[in-house]
Amino acid sequence: MLEILDLSHNFLSENISLQLDGLVRLQSLNLSNNQFNGPVPVKLGRSSVLKELQVSVNFFQGEIPKEIADYQNLTVIDLSVNNISGSIPDRFIELSKLEILVLSQNDLSGPIPQFLSSITTLYLFAANQNHFTGMIPAELTGNLRILDLSYNILSGSIPSNLVSHPNLQFVDLSSNSLEGSIPANMSANLVRLRLGGNSFNGTIPSSFGALQKLMYLELEENRLTGPIPPELGSCQKLLLLNLAQNELTSVLPVQLGNLSNLQELKLQSNRFAGAIPIQITQLQSLRKLNISWNSLSGSIPPSISNLRDLTNLNLQENNLSGSIPESIGNLNSLLELQLGKNQLSGKILRMPQSLQIALNLSSNLFEGPIPVTISKLTGLEVLDLSNNRFSGEIPDFLITMTSLTQVFLSNNLLSGVVPKFRDFITVDTNGNKDLRNATTLSRPSPKKRKAVAVGVVLGVAVACGLLVGVMAVAFLLVSGCFYGVKGHWITDDSIHKSSIVFSKVIEAVCKPINIMLKTEFSTYYKAMMPSGVSYCIKKLNWSNKAFQLQSHEKFGQELSISGSLSNSNIMIPLAYVLTARSAYVVYEYPQNGTLFDLLHGDGGSENVLNWESRYSIIVGVARGLAFLHGCSSSTGPIILLHLSAKTILMKSHSEPLIGDIELCKVINPSKTMGTLSVVAGSIGYIPPEYAYTMRVTTSGNIYSFGVIMLELLTGIPAVSEGTELAKLVLSKSTQHEKWEEILDCRVSGTSSGVHDQMLSMLEIALRCVNASPEQRPDANKLISMLLDLAQ
Repeated sequence: MLEILDLSHNFLSENISLQLDGLVRLQSLNLSNNQFNGPVPVKLGRSSVLKELQVSVNFFQGEIPKEIADYQNLTVIDLSVNNISGSIPDRFIELSKLEILVLSQNDLSGPIPQFLSSITTLYLFAANQNHFTGMIPAELTGNLRILDLSYNILSGSIPSNLVSHPNLQFVDLSSNSLEGSIPANMSANLVRLRLGGNSFNGTIPSSFGALQKLMYLELEENRLTGPIPPELGSCQKLLLLNLAQNELTSVLPVQLGNLSNLQELKLQSNRFAGAIPIQITQLQSLRKLNISWNSLSGSIPPSISNLRDLTNLNLQENNLSGSIPESIGNLNSLLELQLGKNQLSGKILRMPQSLQIALNLSSNLFEGPIPVTISKLTGLEVLDLSNNRFSGEIPDFLITMTSLTQVFLSNNLLSGVVPKFRDFITVDTNGNKDLRNATTLSRPSPKKRKAVAVGVVLGVAVACGLLVGVMAVAFLLVSGCFYGVKGHWITDDSIHKSSIVFSKVIEAVCKPINIMLKTEFSTYYKAMMPSGVSYCIKKLNWSNKAFQLQSHEKFGQELSISGSLSNSNIMIPLAYVLTARSAYVVYEYPQNGTLFDLLHGDGGSENVLNWESRYSIIVGVARGLAFLHGCSSSTGPIILLHLSAKTILMKSHSEPLIGDIELCKVINPSKTMGTLSVVAGSIGYIPPEYAYTMRVTTSGNIYSFGVIMLELLTGIPAVSEGTELAKLVLSKSTQHEKWEEILDCRVSGTSSGVHDQMLSMLEIALRCVNASPEQRPDANKLISMLLDLAQ
């Protein structure tokens, strides 16, 4: 009599080809997120009443069984994230009631079949991240609302009527080998259109202006020419406009200023000329503006200060002139300001005190002493003033800026003595002829001059030897023959494969200037590839005896398992390099640093993370945890050794990525010094039971997640003035009248709805940090509770 069977998110394994044939009334079967292997089961009830078949995230292999078509009542088929090969069976044309067909992330190949267009009930077809080839059938989208064919090998042009059918809402054809022009006739109901990473040419159709529901338009990395059509300014709901890395020309249309909801505008690496339109500075919701690597001229408009929510401003490599407007100092949310390689000059009167990632004024025409206004940038990490005409001495206030990690002062007119910076700061002062290091100031006595002369000769000899060595290493790096270095691919993504250069990975980790973050067992670096794309490199130190590696091959296997995972809230490795002493793992670059930086940085009261972003971060981390804990890897669930605000990296202000997921497979806590806390998290995040169990658990991860929730709810770090946040909150949890004192008043006071939602969230967080592991919810239950709050 059983009609619905859901066994998803367990650790069930082996072949399941015959066990379900006796369920004669089975209508819905969900086996997703397990460890089943062998062929996809087709003996699923003799009466063929099955409506839903979901077997995603397993190890099913072989071809898609044509016998699935025997179940002609099927409305949902999800075979995604398996090892299924071959093509889509012709018999699927018999599935006249099919509504959803998901085949993503397999090894499928061959053409996209024309017959799918004849299934009139089909509204969602996703076959991304496979190896499909050939042209896209012209009538494929006749009934579809959602189409995702990204990351395949599709070729030819887009059929003129493919994206015109009125039901279409989401179309993703990015990262294929498509060419030709972009069709002018588009569905008026389009919400998202992704065509990046192809070879489209011609102009952007002016008909896009009629797409009143369009929220995301991504056309980057093509060969588009001509101007941005002014009509695009009519797309009032646009949140993201990405036209980067094309061959677009002319001036920026003033109509872009009509996109009042726009949050990200990416126009870099084109051929735009003329001035920056003042109208762009009226986009009140804009957070990221990148118009770098163009030919813009004129001055930076003083009205740039209107962009109150702007976090990243990149105008480098243009022909901008004049001075930096003083009003730019009013951008109190700005974290990064890139103005290098222009013709800017004049006085630098004021900078946003929120700057943290970088201030780049290099290769301009600035002169005079280094401005004292820079001293107020207490959270700044990278300062680049190189290739200007700054003169006078290097000011002492640079030494007192405790957040600085890199200072570039080369090729200026500086004089005097280079002050003593802290050892971990990278400082480049080359090319200042009147600048001397402190060690060269003392004059030797006559008796010592001979010894000094000998020392100089020896020093020159050593330097020459070092130079030869460096040149040899550089040669070996460039030739790809560096001893012990061999790159290994994890991803099949052709875009990443064409961007990542393994010799550049090694070069990047050799330079302290590239350090992003240091943890107990690894160091994170930023690596810029020749393509202009940045990646995150994590260096693992083999010398730490906590690492338990039988061989490099074993480590490679564990990384491959991590790389096969698919979740938008975890950091997925793309490639790696192994040497005798270290491992270097390559990831996509997280643009917004860590959650700790975002939440507890020195952004000021006007840079407070809003509740919508905090809620999104909480749900995102919970989803990532649920995925990892329910993972179908051959060794069971992935349990994090260390989960904290510093191991969550941020793609954006609301998109978290859980890092260090592979460490649990290569570190043995019993081989560390002292207690498990050496490995399992920072003080404040460690579950109380770890003190005596010496074993990491899923419920321990939930405790750490609960602390992160408390950080987002209170705005207080996990440990503050020697007191752990969880203990502080638990001490007040029995007195509901004190809950008002716990919540971050900067957020909870914004509206009654937000206040009530935060109080409900606090109850969930308290369950997560319960002293008893058995009383904590699991990750799946957590997601359910969190999503209920949004109702």
